[in-house]
Amino acid sequence: MLKHITKYLSPWHRFLTLGFLLPAIILLTDSDGESGVRIKDLATFEGLRAEPVIGYGLVVGLNGTGDGNRSVFTAQTFRNMMERMGLTLDAEKIKLKNVAAVMVTAELVPGIQEGSKIDVTVSSLGDASSLEGGTLILTPLNSSDGTVRAHAQGSVSIGGFQAASGANQIRQGHPVVGRIPNGASVISPMLLTNVVSDTIRINLNVPDYTTSSRLAAAVNGSFAGSAMVVDRGTVQVVIPGDRKSAGVHEFLAELESIEVEPDGTARVVINERTGTVVVGEYVSLSPAAVSHGSLTVEITSTPQVSQPGPFSRGSTVVAPQDRITVGKGGGKMTVIEKAPSVGEVAKALNSLGVEPRDLIAIFQALKEVGALNAELVII
Repeated sequence: MLKHITKYLSPWHRFLTLGFLLPAIILLTDSDGESGVRIKDLATFEGLRAEPVIGYGLVVGLNGTGDGNRSVFTAQTFRNMMERMGLTLDAEKIKLKNVAAVMVTAELVPGIQEGSKIDVTVSSLGDASSLEGGTLILTPLNSSDGTVRAHAQGSVSIGGFQAASGANQIRQGHPVVGRIPNGASVISPMLLTNVVSDTIRINLNVPDYTTSSRLAAAVNGSFAGSAMVVDRGTVQVVIPGDRKSAGVHEFLAELESIEVEPDGTARVVINERTGTVVVGEYVSLSPAAVSHGSLTVEITSTPQVSQPGPFSRGSTVVAPQDRITVGKGGGKMTVIEKAPSVGEVAKALNSLGVEPRDLIAIFQALKEVGALNAELVII
C-alpha cells in the first residue's frame, strides 16, 4: 500500500511522507508484538530469598560536615580504631569535623559467590550535615546470625548537596544518605535452600489474585496440569516426572522464562524526601475542584558595618541584618474533570501549574475527599 501511495508524489514529498508513515508502521508492529513479563521478574521461588546484612562504620574525608562533639559514639569509635593501629589519643582533645558514624546496609541474593561485589547504602547516625566527598573505611557486614558475610569500603556517592554561608543556606536532596556501587566484597556466600523434590512454590513480589491466576494458566500452558493457585500471592507447581531426572535447576530455568501478563493496582507513590510523585497505570480521578496556594518564606542575612566616630576610641562592629520576605501564590479555584486514564490525570494536574512538592499535598487532599481512585503510598 505504501508503494501505491508514494508513486504519485514528487521525490521531496515522497521523503516527507515516508518520514511520517514509517514511525507509525514501526509503532504498530511493536504494539502487535507486545509480550508479557517473565516469571523471574514477577516472583521468586520459595527458599530463594535475599539476606539483609548490616554493619557500623566510619566515613572519613568530609569537608567539615562530619559529626559534632555531641555524637560521643563517633569519637569513641575513632579512638578505638586509632588504638588498634598503635596510636593513643586523648579523648578530651578529639574534635571530629571530617568524620561521621554511619550504618551500612546491603542485601545478599541467593547463589552469590565469594568475591562477588554488591552495592551498599550508607546512612548517617550522628549530626553530620553531609556525607559528600567522604570515604567509607573497611566495615564488616553481618547477617542476622552474626556471621560476617562481606567487607564494605569505598567512596560515598550522594544524591544531593548542602551549602551554607552565615545564616544563608541551600540544600538539595538528602545529603546524609549515600550509595557505594559495588562497595562490598562477599567473603561468606549464602547457601541455597534445598528445593522440594516434588513441588515448587512461586511467590509473587506483589500479591494479586488476577496475576496469580494468569501465572498458573501460563505454566499449565507449557506444563499441562502442573500449576495451581494456593493463595493471593502463591502458585504451587508440581515438577513433571521427566524433568526430575534432568535436574530441578533446568526446570527452574524453563519455568522462570515463561511470560505472564500481570495485573496492576491503582497506586500513587510519593517520596517526600526527594519530591518525586509516580502515578500508576490504573489511577483515575473523579471530578473535583482544587485551590492550592503555596507559601514561600525567604530569609536574607546582610552584614551591616558600624564605624565609630572620629577620636572616639571605639571599634568597628559588624552586625547581621536579617530580612524576612513572605510570598503567597496560587489561590485560584480550578475544576478537575473526570480523568479515567493516566494521561488524562497528568493533563488535569498539570493544568494546576504547581511544583512536585505541591502535588504531594494535592494528592493527599484528593484522597481524603474521595476523588483519587487509587491507593496512596508515601515512602
